[in-house]
Amino acid sequence: MLTSLAKLCCVALVLAPGAVLAQAGLMESPERARPAGMVLLSERVVAGGKQATGIYQIERDPALPDVRRVKVWLELPNDLQVRNETIRCSPKAPMRVTNDGRDLIVRQLNPGGLINPSNRLDHLIWWAVCFPELAAQDPAGLGPRARQLGFGGHLQESEQRFQSPGR
Repeated sequence: MLTSLAKLCCVALVLAPGAVLAQAGLMESPERARPAGMVLLSERVVAGGKQATGIYQIERDPALPDVRRVKVWLELPNDLQVRNETIRCSPKAPMRVTNDGRDLIVRQLNPGGLINPSNRLDHLIWWAVCFPELAAQDPAGLGPRARQLGFGGHLQESEQRFQSPGR
């Protein structure tokens, strides 16, 4: 008979095997656990190995044509997180909904606007999900393409945080 903790670990392994193994200290390298079909958005060498970000399993919301669901792969040499995120590709209200393990984070984006270190990852993910042919391109250089696609580049970027239940 499996304990409830063992059952939880089994379910977690099915849902995000690399993340569970890395956090349990059982995986030699998160890089080797990357899922097939993952689009690598960024990768760089850091102390102890590589830091990488990728996306996979992009699915359209059947009820909302501008909404996509995606898994985001956040890899460090000794840690791995896989997050389920929601992206809205609408020219009127582009958005990334993510979490940091504590809070739900809703970020209003401005495709074609100013890119800086604090919003670069948001825009890398947004462009790769909404326009896969532009995945991994520097979002700072996509202003002209954004305007061709109907994004004016003048939206106000913002972030809202909502505490997760149980905090």
